[in-house]
Amino acid sequence: MITVDLRSDTMTRPTPGMRQAMFNAEVGDDCFGEDPTVNRLEEAMAALTGKEAGLLVTSGTQGNQLAVRAQTHHGDDVVAEHDCHLFNAEAGALSALSGVQTRLLKGDRGVITPEQIEEVVRPKDVHYGRTALIAVENTHNKSSGSPWSLEALAAVYAFARPRNIRVHMDGARLFNAVVATGISAQTYGRYVDTFSICLSKGLGAPVGSVVVGDRETIDRARYFRKMFGGGMRQAGVLAAAGLYALEHNISRMADDHRRARRFAEALADMPGVGIDLNEIRTNMLFFTPPAGQPPEQVVRKCETRGVRMLAMRPGVIRAVTHLDIDDTQIEYAIDVCRETMPHPS
Repeated sequence: MITVDLRSDTMTRPTPGMRQAMFNAEVGDDCFGEDPTVNRLEEAMAALTGKEAGLLVTSGTQGNQLAVRAQTHHGDDVVAEHDCHLFNAEAGALSALSGVQTRLLKGDRGVITPEQIEEVVRPKDVHYGRTALIAVENTHNKSSGSPWSLEALAAVYAFARPRNIRVHMDGARLFNAVVATGISAQTYGRYVDTFSICLSKGLGAPVGSVVVGDRETIDRARYFRKMFGGGMRQAGVLAAAGLYALEHNISRMADDHRRARRFAEALADMPGVGIDLNEIRTNMLFFTPPAGQPPEQVVRKCETRGVRMLAMRPGVIRAVTHLDIDDTQIEYAIDVCRETMPHPS
């Protein structure tokens, strides 16, 4: 039986070339700043995004939370989109680790506007917390991996800059956005102060993310990384996988996007299945099964045939393509879905 794991792009496994790079990695003690492979990865990601410095961290959640902690004080406000990962899927860390309040706005496919932000920015008054940070997510997970346009991001940054509000991008899937839009990471970087970029999703590395920004902010993040228990020793073994991913696995994301589109178009042709093809621009898709077929039931039936997906928000199934999924597997997943979700007669 063919196995097709579409639950997440975190399901990728290191390729033989990546494993060899990890085996050959030159290492040192990163807490002393002496791991040469970690240093090369941090410098490479900073250069790709047009920032001064980078910091290797264990996960996207840790990266996001360090960026928040390094740019806010307890009691500050963070403005974010209603369905963002930063607020919804990081174990309450915003309040637990940084002591910040969150002002949530409902975006259009994850995109929030200066007009919306202006409505929740606190005036300078002793009664109010300070609005310190705006967080954006690119691509936006809950919107089928929708990327931000440069115009929308530039507008948010232009609003934030004169008000001394920082902008952080949860760039867990930044390079999916880069491949889909043709906008370089460095160009996106002109309109954010910090990024957190995952190595362990579409880039295909087994562990880690990199936070990038100006040197002072990254120095603060490094201090808080140690406080949060994230200091690492011979982490070059992991950093080597990240360097390999940056060199080999960015442009190939176009294949993931093509396969997601193929799967989405096939689903759209199945009677009773609901999917918005206008949202399918990267490697993620969300769909609703025909009436009377609960997502949990559909997911269980597909899994018995080797096709694994996630029942997400009520009524919705998510599928994500990645480097461990090829054309044959997508065609098999389509066949399984056709047989599993017959339209009720």
